[in-house]
Amino acid sequence: MQKALERMEGKELKYFSLFSLLLLTAAGIGASDGVAEGLLKIVLSRDALITDYFELAGYGAAFFNSALVFAMAVSLVLLEKIPFTGITVAALFMNAGYALWGKNPLNIIPVFLGTAVYAKSHKAKLSRYIYTALFGTCLAPLITELIFLLPFGQPWNLLFSVVAGILIGFVLPSLSVHAASMHMGYNLFNVGFSGGILAFVIVCVLRSFGMESAQVLIWREGRNVWIIAGLLGYFGLAVLFGFLINKGKTKNLMKIMRHPGRAVADFVLMNGAGATLMNMGFVGIVCVIYILFIGGDFSGPVVGAILSVFGFSAFGVHIKNYLPVLAGVYLSTLVTVYRPDTPGIQLAALFAAGLAPIAGQFGVAAGMIAGFLHAVIVMCTGEMYGGLNLYNNGFSAGWVAIFMVPLVESFMSQYKDRKRK
Repeated sequence: MQKALERMEGKELKYFSLFSLLLLTAAGIGASDGVAEGLLKIVLSRDALITDYFELAGYGAAFFNSALVFAMAVSLVLLEKIPFTGITVAALFMNAGYALWGKNPLNIIPVFLGTAVYAKSHKAKLSRYIYTALFGTCLAPLITELIFLLPFGQPWNLLFSVVAGILIGFVLPSLSVHAASMHMGYNLFNVGFSGGILAFVIVCVLRSFGMESAQVLIWREGRNVWIIAGLLGYFGLAVLFGFLINKGKTKNLMKIMRHPGRAVADFVLMNGAGATLMNMGFVGIVCVIYILFIGGDFSGPVVGAILSVFGFSAFGVHIKNYLPVLAGVYLSTLVTVYRPDTPGIQLAALFAAGLAPIAGQFGVAAGMIAGFLHAVIVMCTGEMYGGLNLYNNGFSAGWVAIFMVPLVESFMSQYKDRKRK
């Protein structure tokens, strides 16, 4: 065992990602419920929020679709020789998670092409913008939607939708840079915020020509025992693998817990792969326990959200800064019209992880307020762009950070001044 760990030193997250890809593939093949027919249905159907591939196409097709998208993302990372750092892991698992409810191998390709064109026009390698390309697939449903919305008929609708996807990939790199300065790194899902801005602009243009997209709700209810057991087992393996890499030491894991998580907080570069994997596993287990606690559903979107947060636990999220915002979302359901098991609120609770840096930087109370605001804002923002930005929670989190951070910093600076005097 020790020799095997020594041979993979420095490549632990690469092997873990490949192992995860194998598990997704096995899950897709193992669920014998018409994988080929299900994949065809996924590719040909609308993908606007919320389209649950478990319900739309079955477990097998959904997991196999996730494996295909994950494989494309991993291949792109390997092809561009990108190191497997925390942001890389976050990008990979974000794609794997959202391939259970919105992304498929065909609607993400135009975004990749557009980012490649942007890199070429700036005489740079694609590797420089690789993360924008991977995260920019949040607007994949918009590409699919144009096939149904445009009035030109086939194959022109398909052609124009591909061109639109390329333009999205071309615009997002510069837009994301400026969006990050607005929330100052307190929203970990930055491309979700910039993608939401771009989607809003595009949808407004479409509406001016009489083309309007409607939100949908395709959602599988219930708690599949095999999925729950699989998630807990997988996260447990992540903790065990990290524990073995760290030779039983938890010192670096404690260092992660003390970090506020504000971007850029790459736990792999700062504290190593072992501690990062342990942190990822523990956060994943917390997510599963929360959904069980509220009597939620292990639908495609919920499982996808858990995998996404699991990935971002390599880049800013840990239990200490996540629990306050998670609690804030839950408390909002005690005083508002929303129930904790409402589909949108289940997702809001999981994706409140994007605001974890607020709790890490300013404390538990600020984190809980951020979670509360996130829950009520996210239920309104989807209507702005017809559900065509998959990272709707990232868009909402951006507004929460922009609203809260200046106020909190102002009051904290006054408090520190008084204390100093």
